[in-house]
Amino acid sequence: MRISQHYQLGRSQPTLDFVDVDAVGDVRVFISPRALRLLRSRWADECVSLLHDFFSTVLELIRTGDGRRAEQLLGMLREPNETHLGLSKGKARGRALGTESTHDVWQALRDSEAVRSGLLEDLEDTILMIEGISTDIISDITTNVIRGPLIEYTQNMCELHGIPTEEVDSGPLWDPGEKAWHSMYVRLPTIEGRRLMLVPKGIVRKRMDYDPDEYFRHYILEALRAEELNANSGLVQLLKKGGRRVTKKSLIEKYGKGKAAIVRETLRRPDVLEQYRRSKRGISNPLTHEDFAEVEGTGEPNWQALLAAVCDLPTGRDDAADYEKRVEALLSALFYPFLSLWKVQHQIHQGRKRIDITYANMSQAGFFGWLASHYPSAHIFVECKNYGGEVGNPELDQLSGRFSPSRGKAGLLVCRNFDDKDRFILRCRDTALDDRGFVIPIDDDDLAELVRSRVEGDQFGELPLLAARFRQMI
Repeated sequence: MRISQHYQLGRSQPTLDFVDVDAVGDVRVFISPRALRLLRSRWADECVSLLHDFFSTVLELIRTGDGRRAEQLLGMLREPNETHLGLSKGKARGRALGTESTHDVWQALRDSEAVRSGLLEDLEDTILMIEGISTDIISDITTNVIRGPLIEYTQNMCELHGIPTEEVDSGPLWDPGEKAWHSMYVRLPTIEGRRLMLVPKGIVRKRMDYDPDEYFRHYILEALRAEELNANSGLVQLLKKGGRRVTKKSLIEKYGKGKAAIVRETLRRPDVLEQYRRSKRGISNPLTHEDFAEVEGTGEPNWQALLAAVCDLPTGRDDAADYEKRVEALLSALFYPFLSLWKVQHQIHQGRKRIDITYANMSQAGFFGWLASHYPSAHIFVECKNYGGEVGNPELDQLSGRFSPSRGKAGLLVCRNFDDKDRFILRCRDTALDDRGFVIPIDDDDLAELVRSRVEGDQFGELPLLAARFRQMI
């Protein structure tokens, strides 16, 4: 049974911002620290800061000889069962974080030349160079360190979807000021007496982007091959048709393989590691709707049903709250993985103003990625109006009044229809030319066009309708 079924949310995975995990078992996906680095949001920045602080603290303790303190800090890491991510307990026996495995991690870090030399910089590097560190361990460490932000995210999702919570022990929380773990009582959902933490689906992957086998075979061995060829060593073979070669088998026989070989050869050629790191910059593709359907054994988005839920709703203020929920469900599915749901009915200016829907812009490409690289758009704001023809300047001014350089200056005004859409677009252009931000008007017909575009294969977020309408304002 999925979380959505357990709490009777009336939602499925495509319309949920969090991973709709099994209420009892695990979903085989993992939290990626690199995915967090690529997000543009205050929440993600906090997560990255916590990870950097914890890992650098542990490394510094090891380098300065305070191994006991480093082991104590690592000893607080446990398999975070409350997220229901990763390998099931049966399959993960002997690998999940626990007293014995965290001791092994500490010992491997303590004995690593990569740590002593400063070659190891980030948590992701450990999967390349530290024995015993694999995708599931990286994910477990990340989950432990960012538990505080995950609790905050869970509380937001519970408020949005009406999921009941109760007061429970938070589990260990990393305090970057004190360089220590602490705990406190927080409100979280529970299932059969066990706390539950929800995880944004935009930060999970099937595997980590850093891969030791890839690094060794395509970077280390290629560097070694070039050196042997340049030296015309005994490993060089002359081919009958001319030319020379050095086989990977002969390189492995001479230099060895595994993480010990990776560390040794990387220390001699640190530029190879930098080359590998550069190749990974900006690359961490989120799981698609289809990926989640595969790993969870669930269905893909029912686009027509989501669209009909919005368009079939009676027009009028009496159904305004229901309209907002249905628009959010449709847009969250349409704009995933480019936008991540941050809050609904988000208060700003000490509660004097509210924003119907606030998305974090985490896109690296497509329309929202382009927007983020040219205009303030860390967040995309959405105002929902379950009425039509009478939409005018007051509604336009209401949304533009929520903009700011730090929050973002772009949003969608979603309503049922316009008496004169072209004229309203000109009003939005006037707002943009007055430097009051960019408001893109969207009605029922536009929602249908966005759905059609997605169904016909817009998997990369080009969103031609939004792009064309934005061009009308600049």
